[in-house]
Amino acid sequence: MKYYIISGEASGDLHASNLIKELKQLDPQFKARGWGGDRMEQEGVELVKHYRDLAFMGFIEVIANLRTILGNIKLCKEDILAYKPDVVILIDYPGFNLRIAKFLKQHNISCFYYISPQVWAWKEGRVKTIKEVVDKMFVILPFEKPFYEKHNYAVDFVGHPLLDEIESIKDKLPAKESFYSENNLSEKPIIALLPGSRTQEINKKLPVMLEMKNKFPQYQFVIAGAPSKDKDFYAPFIEGNEDVHLLLNKTYELLSFSHAALVTSGTATLETALFHVPQVVCYKGSAISYHIAKRLVNIEYISLVNLIMDEEVVKELIQHEFNSTNLEQELGKIIEGSSREAMLNNYDLLAKKLGKGGASKKIAELMINYLTN
Repeated sequence: MKYYIISGEASGDLHASNLIKELKQLDPQFKARGWGGDRMEQEGVELVKHYRDLAFMGFIEVIANLRTILGNIKLCKEDILAYKPDVVILIDYPGFNLRIAKFLKQHNISCFYYISPQVWAWKEGRVKTIKEVVDKMFVILPFEKPFYEKHNYAVDFVGHPLLDEIESIKDKLPAKESFYSENNLSEKPIIALLPGSRTQEINKKLPVMLEMKNKFPQYQFVIAGAPSKDKDFYAPFIEGNEDVHLLLNKTYELLSFSHAALVTSGTATLETALFHVPQVVCYKGSAISYHIAKRLVNIEYISLVNLIMDEEVVKELIQHEFNSTNLEQELGKIIEGSSREAMLNNYDLLAKKLGKGGASKKIAELMINYLTN
């Protein structure tokens, strides 16, 4: 069958690539075209556009780039019609993908949605649209299935794909001594910095994160470089900073050997928790975007860890709270002591809530079954 797959960011590219691996096992005639990243391309997807050209966050940033975004949507619609896929698989990225879903419905093209838009957080009215235009929805968070059931929409809960991805990585990790040696790291314990993947979020958060270097000289600070950025992008941040290192495309290895982490809100918070690394969650957007979002969002937490656990397991420093003073205080709490132990114990409970693994295989089997029956 012919598949058209659309992912707009790094985490979606990862989950899409693992799904594609399983689809290829089940469908010998697998052929795919789409929007995504390097991982999807490595699995044989013919890329139309890379997600690095699509990543705009915040209300103001979206408005500023509206012409580009609308142009991309137009290009995508035209490309889908020309390709004539058997199904279009949308991965997260709701601002773009829900527009495409409406278009698919108008043209009677099958539409599967993997990783639900966060309609439980804001724009709950979007559920009505999803019910009308999405043929099958596959969700990865345990509370999403009852949420949709409340709206009389049946979805498939498949578990979280990160469980399999992280488990497979753990089997391939180098020895600690080799990791330190290969990456020119000192013997000091590591504090990992995960400042995000978009230019504007890195620019806002990484300088504040790096201020911790002088507050905690007994540690070395290692930046997890985003897949969409190269070494030159990070050079101004680390120039002249001893005990600050950059690792590209080694985030999971880095987390495996880290003592603590400062993490931008998003999928990375869940990844960090599944690697059992105590963390402080950081978020700061433009002032206007933040105040608009604050009035629209109806959830108590922003990190996936806290949302899934429905309590504050990890500290969230949001907007004005994200500053050097608060970050130093919260990082100090999780380096050692009772707060650190409590967080690690909660991580164990979190993993149990996420399911038993096998999400990518499960969803591939469901998709093939829906397409062939």
